[in-house]
Amino acid sequence: MAKKKETEAIFTPIGIDSGNNGQIEKSVELPDPTDKSHKDLGLSDDDVVHMFEQMFLQRRFEERAMQQYQKGKFGGFLHLYIGQEAVSTGTVNALNDDDDIITAYRDHGWGLLRGVSPKSGMSELFGKATGCSKGKGGSMHFANVEEHFWGGYGIVGGHIPIGGGIAFANKYQENDRVTATFFGDGAVDQGSLHETLNMSQLWKLPCIYVVENNGYSMGTAARRHTVNEIHERAKGYGMKSAVFNGMDALTVYENMKNIADEVRKDSMPWFVEIRTYRYRGHSMSDPQKYRTKDELKKYQETDPVERMKSYLIDEKIAKKKDLEEIEQRIEDEILEAIEFAENADFPEDEALYEDMFADTPHFHDRK
Repeated sequence: MAKKKETEAIFTPIGIDSGNNGQIEKSVELPDPTDKSHKDLGLSDDDVVHMFEQMFLQRRFEERAMQQYQKGKFGGFLHLYIGQEAVSTGTVNALNDDDDIITAYRDHGWGLLRGVSPKSGMSELFGKATGCSKGKGGSMHFANVEEHFWGGYGIVGGHIPIGGGIAFANKYQENDRVTATFFGDGAVDQGSLHETLNMSQLWKLPCIYVVENNGYSMGTAARRHTVNEIHERAKGYGMKSAVFNGMDALTVYENMKNIADEVRKDSMPWFVEIRTYRYRGHSMSDPQKYRTKDELKKYQETDPVERMKSYLIDEKIAKKKDLEEIEQRIEDEILEAIEFAENADFPEDEALYEDMFADTPHFHDRK
């Protein structure tokens, strides 16, 4: 009788067992940015200066928020968007003002670009009643429904069906709005995403589902937690897809504008992977031992804020002195927001019962 062939059971993820002697791999490959100028894309000089202001506002707000967190001014979680500002900036400028946006817990930048003032945003971090969510949401729950920003959400992938629901409502009401739903690469294996993609394609919903692939799902590189290219998941649903560079605001603008125009025209969903990079850890408690300093330095060479600043100077749209004045104005605005937040009042105890029910709530006798 022939001896049974012995086989070895291997459970090592493909991305780890890649013959690199245990070296930490580069987390995400960036596609080439657009070679078009802002004028080619239909943007004015003032438009791109404003885009720089928006990116610098997000960057400085979060840098100061990080300092306040380290000083113990507020607690809880703090997930920073630093490095990803081109995604939010390019998208917000590409969409209409009444298009809907919903995102995960890395949400400060999105809020700031959709009407949350630095004072209101900083107050929310500090847990004050003057915050954008009345001090009851904190870092992960910025929102401004009046300007169609439906908030950040703390449950990984939990908000994706809500994005699909908003798109369903928009189609039902025939209001010509597009919904953009953003989430991290760590959410692509959640069942909620796949259920929503399936229904969105069946019902032809006007929604763009966007993976902000920032290289790491908490501390795990994308290639170690998911097989193949993320954007190719769309093939399983017959859905249109795209992948592009998220470190350049003009590239994001160009692609998101074209996609949004098409979605608005034919009411069919898209699945998009925007490749970007976050310079800070998953949250403030993250020691970042999963990546090397050399990797971080490499991606900082493509920093979206500095890239736009250089573009403005090289194209003679603005002088260095002009941009420094913009930076100082924003710096002053953020410092003023910190002072405002520190001096603001905490919510009253009764506020615990607000915003919980559509109608007048009934409370049982608590005696």
